Amino acid sequence: MEAIIQENVQNKIDRLANKKVYVHLETTNGAYASHFDENAYNVGAFIRNAQVEFQHGKIVSTGGSYRVGLKLDLGWVYAEGVTDYEIDDKDRLLMAGHDREGRLMVALEISETPFSHEADPDE
Repeated sequence: MEAIIQENVQNKIDRLANKKVYVHLETTNGAYASHFDENAYNVGAFIRNAQVEFQHGKIVSTGGSYRVGLKLDLGWVYAEGVTDYEIDDKDRLLMAGHDREGRLMVALEISETPFSHEADPDE
């Protein structure tokens, strides 16, 4: 992955619009948040292989990171805090946000084919 190049990500989002695509959306504050701070809550969300068709999508800068939104017929999918991206050899758009220690905080991935069910070192 490399630092977001907004134009590259927007171009890929535009190419995926109005197609049936699979979305992986994940967010976490770390599985051990409460281990290091007893007042912290462990939170997270995980959606894999949700099939959607979005009308249009947009990546916008939020000052140091980006928000990516996908407009669906009846709602939105969005991720905030995205910092890095990759278009992999399977032509999937993989985006992630990491904290200062490099830990994953949010991931939004879009693919025309389903993501694997097993751990994939490329994802």
